[in-house]
Amino acid sequence: MTAQLETEQAPYLDIAAPDFAMNSEAVRAARERSWYARTNYGFGVLRYQEVTELLKHPSLNQGSAQWPDHHGVHSGVFYEWWEKNLLVLEGTEHDRIRRLLNPAFSPGVARRLEPAFASIAEELISEMIARDERGEQVDFVAHFAEPFATRALCAMMGLPHEHWPFIASRANTVGYALSVTIKEDIERVDVAVRELYDFVEQLIEERRRDPSDDMVSKLLQVNQGDGDSLSDAELRNALVLMLFGGMDTTRNQLGLILQTFMRNPDQWEKLAARPKELTRPALEEALRVNPTTRWVTREANEDFEFKGLSIAEGTTVHLFTMASGTDPEAFPDPEIDIEVSGRKQHHTFGGGVHKCIGHFIARADMSVALPMLAEAFTDVSCPGGDSWLPDSGNHGPIALPITFTVR
Repeated sequence: MTAQLETEQAPYLDIAAPDFAMNSEAVRAARERSWYARTNYGFGVLRYQEVTELLKHPSLNQGSAQWPDHHGVHSGVFYEWWEKNLLVLEGTEHDRIRRLLNPAFSPGVARRLEPAFASIAEELISEMIARDERGEQVDFVAHFAEPFATRALCAMMGLPHEHWPFIASRANTVGYALSVTIKEDIERVDVAVRELYDFVEQLIEERRRDPSDDMVSKLLQVNQGDGDSLSDAELRNALVLMLFGGMDTTRNQLGLILQTFMRNPDQWEKLAARPKELTRPALEEALRVNPTTRWVTREANEDFEFKGLSIAEGTTVHLFTMASGTDPEAFPDPEIDIEVSGRKQHHTFGGGVHKCIGHFIARADMSVALPMLAEAFTDVSCPGGDSWLPDSGNHGPIALPITFTVR
């Protein structure tokens, strides 16, 4: 690859263009030329080594805090929730809230939830088979990814599964706030956030009266504990964030995982034949090459220089996680291979102090679903009629019709 280019000679990517795609020759060509690209929203970092270093760089803050303001949204229910949630907090405030929330997302909690995740997946797979036998179209998003992700969230929070359509609907609406159309959509987004807050208020009152062995009850103990504890406002904010983020990213990622294996049916068959051995590497490989989070956003908190590039305070820096995950300098054979060993750690869940707090839970529920799907179905393909979110920011299928053969 080429040496450092002068800034004005670095490749330019219009990441706001309707046809921009992270999985494109334009991005790969830019990565070949330089470790970064100029964009209409600051810089895009393209290669694995630089993404790895900048994820933990002290001169960069989480970059999404100013998203509403950048798009003309300066008040409202969403705005007030957004400016105080864990995703955008910094410094001691972020560290304190994350420390208090961490026990609810531990590996031990994830392992205890696996039987519930398996029960949900088994039920949904049976319903997919029955639908196919009746000659009805199976949509992987509507009939598996969305109900599985939302019902797994219900299991984690101790909620009756009958709530899943409500949660999914409101979370989908809140997702519009992360798009460049936020200003046009903000009224319905505000309504959805308010409805999630009302739902959370009721849930908190129920758990106070009748605590259980679920995440909400555990967080209420933190809320009511001696010494440092979550305030009522912090607890409500965190639970709304869980209802939104816990469904949206898992649903999208499951659809992308299936897309990856439809493109690599030999890898799917290997997984089906050796699920105990290959589930973990199969999941990590799929996350590496086809992540729902196409980039992680940071913002410079001071002027600084990095590998010859001058970055001014306030500059947006997008860390292209997808491009970094297939960078040939870090992954000499970047195509998916679930039998390979010794891969570098991908950055699908981010890194540094802002690494996704729910990554243990996400890995647990997808690790349960993935081998069960592979053991149930072969010859999986999409006959057409699929629709997708833009291949930038957060990506995934909106609808993914599939055909398959039951093993």
